[in-house]
Amino acid sequence: MSAEPLLKVQDLSVTFRNGDRETVAAQGVSYELAAGEVLAVVGESGSGKSVTALALTRLLPPAPGCALGGSVRLQGVELLTLPENQLAKVRGGSIAYIFQEPGSSLNPVYTIGFQIGEAISLHRPEIKDVRAEVIRALTEVHINDPARVAEQYPHELSGGMQQRAMIAMALACDPKILVADEPTTALDVTIQKEIMDLLARLRRERGMSIILITHNFGIIANFADKVQVMWKGRIVESGPVAQVMSTQTHPYTKALIACIPRLGQRRRRLTTLSEELKVSR
Repeated sequence: MSAEPLLKVQDLSVTFRNGDRETVAAQGVSYELAAGEVLAVVGESGSGKSVTALALTRLLPPAPGCALGGSVRLQGVELLTLPENQLAKVRGGSIAYIFQEPGSSLNPVYTIGFQIGEAISLHRPEIKDVRAEVIRALTEVHINDPARVAEQYPHELSGGMQQRAMIAMALACDPKILVADEPTTALDVTIQKEIMDLLARLRRERGMSIILITHNFGIIANFADKVQVMWKGRIVESGPVAQVMSTQTHPYTKALIACIPRLGQRRRRLTTLSEELKVSR
């Protein structure tokens, strides 16, 4: 008998409502995530990647503005109907998030140490020396002089340092799943690699599962175990990364992979999506 997956999503849908108008942002999304596994969710902006990730812990407007359907089970516990007071322990505790613009996610009026310490106090009340745990979290993400950084405000840090601080805050709550939503988009190429290497190391050391949301196939080849491609709110292709990278069955996936820059390759122009999508969904 196979082991129960850590996370099981079945037929998840997200519908936004504004008066009589309805917009379906995601529909029929299903997948499983095992402990220690990395899933990459790839697609262009507006394809439903982030909305689907936020729906896992209901981090979306409440009804009637937003309606969720389907099932999201974390270790067998249904999250879409979980009472709010219990769900608050899952958010940040069992499932933590980091986003693409850490400068917008961090509160500008509080120090880095205060913000990480607040998360620790909320999700790990057994920790007595919160200050020491903050320093340990900053050290784990390879921040030099963590005691000094803990006393600094977000605007005093570079973009890469802010993202490391966000990762430290997420990991300080000891989550089972880390959702990384475009974590390298606002960073230069060198810092992007450092952040991806950091996430890979933390995954190995902690045995933590990761859901990586990205529009870039180029960064997942040596990072994720499996990939799902989203287009217009639906999963159009999924499978092991190596398999999808080598053999694509959907034209949208082919278009995304064709956009990966390659050394020595000269093209007069990028292949447009309209050229690739000559077959129907």
